[in-house]
Amino acid sequence: MQTGRPAKRKRSPFGERLHTLREQVGLSQQQVADKLGMSHRAYAHWERRSVALRPDQLQSLASALSLPVEALLANGESKRRGSGPAGKMRQLFEAASKLPRSQQEKILAILQPFIREHVGQS
Repeated sequence: MQTGRPAKRKRSPFGERLHTLREQVGLSQQQVADKLGMSHRAYAHWERRSVALRPDQLQSLASALSLPVEALLANGESKRRGSGPAGKMRQLFEAASKLPRSQQEKILAILQPFIREHVGQS
């Protein structure tokens, strides 16, 4: 449901994600601003413009929305990273961390000796 006046320009990717998350939890901009102890205008700026929030601001914002900080950063982090080896390894480790402990131990039994053997070798 559209509330307030329509925006004159397109939101930043973070602002769009923030707007969507805020609406999903059913809060108005004013309610979030009140929870954060800031003006409505300042909070609205976060949804409308590109902003660089400090870690403590991200944590406060996540708490106000009752969400983990990762929910605020999810899309931006994955798009910024390339599809190179570091990104692929991170994806594999994240997927492996969700497996049952017995399956994780099988993966560790393969990786640990391999890494020990190859660390320091070019």
